[in-house]
Amino acid sequence: MQKKISTIPFAGTPEQEAKLKEVIAKHRDDPGAVMPVLQEAQEIYGYLPIEVQTMVAEGLGVPLEEVYGVSTFYSQFALSPKGKYNISVCLGTACYVKGSGDILNKLSELLGIEAEECTADGKFSLTACRCIGACGLAPVLTVNDEVYGRLTVADVPGILEKYQDA
Repeated sequence: MQKKISTIPFAGTPEQEAKLKEVIAKHRDDPGAVMPVLQEAQEIYGYLPIEVQTMVAEGLGVPLEEVYGVSTFYSQFALSPKGKYNISVCLGTACYVKGSGDILNKLSELLGIEAEECTADGKFSLTACRCIGACGLAPVLTVNDEVYGRLTVADVPGILEKYQDA
C-alpha cells in the first residue's frame, strides 16, 4: 500500500524545529543516522511531512531521496498527521472476508477522507491496517486504543457519533 502525502498544510512550531535541530546535531556524525533521526522527528511532529524530511536531509547532509525512501519504506512512519481520533480498520484476511472493506468504505464516505488521510479539522484520521490480532472478533476496527468487533456497516455511524462531540 503506497503512503499518501498529507494535503493538510504543515504547521510546525519554532519549538519543534529547535528540538529537531538538536536531534540532528546529536546524530550528525553517526553512520546510519537517518532512521533514528526520523524516529525522533516523528515523536516531535507526530508525522513526517516533506518539510521535516527536508530539514533532516539538509541537516544530515544526505539526499532528500534517501530520507524519503526510508520514510516511505517503513510502516512505522506516517506522512500524514493523525487525528485526535485515529480510526484503524483491519483488512487482514479474517476481517476482510467478514466485510471490513465495506466498513472502511463507509467510514471513508462519512468522514470525507480516504485511508491514510486526516479530516481538515484534525479530529479524525483513517488507517487501513493488516492484522491487529483480534481475528475472533472479525471484522474489527480501533479508535485510538478502543477495540470494536463483530461489526457491520450499520454500526459505523453510531461509533463515529460517540466521538463527534467529544
